[in-house]
Amino acid sequence: MSSFQTRQGSLKIVDAAKVAARGSIFVAEARLRTMMKWIWLIISLAIANPVLYLVSIGLGVGAYIDKNTGGMGVDGVSYITFLAPALLATAAIQGAIDESVFPTLEGFKWNKIFYSMNATPLSGNHIATGVFLNSLIRVTFTAIIYWLVMLAFGVLESPRAWLAIFTAIMAGAAFGALMQALAGMLENEDIFFTVLQRFVIMPLFLFSGTFYPLTNMPIYLQWIGWISPLWHATELGRWLSYGHEISTLMLYTHFIFLNSLLLIGIIASRRIFTRRLGK
Repeated sequence: MSSFQTRQGSLKIVDAAKVAARGSIFVAEARLRTMMKWIWLIISLAIANPVLYLVSIGLGVGAYIDKNTGGMGVDGVSYITFLAPALLATAAIQGAIDESVFPTLEGFKWNKIFYSMNATPLSGNHIATGVFLNSLIRVTFTAIIYWLVMLAFGVLESPRAWLAIFTAIMAGAAFGALMQALAGMLENEDIFFTVLQRFVIMPLFLFSGTFYPLTNMPIYLQWIGWISPLWHATELGRWLSYGHEISTLMLYTHFIFLNSLLLIGIIASRRIFTRRLGK
């Protein structure tokens, strides 16, 4: 049977127009089904991480800080209240990394499933967008669970604090899209995870105003926070959670920065996926 006949036969089984319209959703569904194999681990981590961090650092270290500041804490609130929005954004970013970097390396390097997908009417754009959508689902789930734990700890002082869920999701989506694009370019991941953890994740975690205001750092280190989606999301989260003071200009800056990173990451990952699958 000729390849043309085989192709025509497959088109009778697969609705190419439907795939073109919903291909990204199909890819996201496939990734979600894979993710469900680890659902109890994901749920356990989503609950354990905020509890352990808030108890050990928020309450443990926080009690010492609150005591030595005359009960004023940091930024006019208890230390745990100050810390919680930063941990919320951090959790969203970590969830985005897990569901964007590993699936991308798996699809291109470990089991090469992206090439099998691309042999169907699914395009590189479909695959890139589908992986991103699944990452967004993980980020949303993680952010909601983390926020509920924060609510249980009584660290949300504003009626609009629930909106901090969305600013955390914005940070996770922006960083995840960028990491997905980067992972899509990797030909050899031998030292990638070491570099990512030590020279990207750790500096962002330590120098993005997570544990203390960014202005407390030397000016020559503050630039790390300025380019960090974690800092921008943390500032928004603190503004929403307890009324941290932010100028109107900075509010726009935070939102524009996060959405710009998101747009850049999505466009870059779609182009990188399409180019790599076309080789």
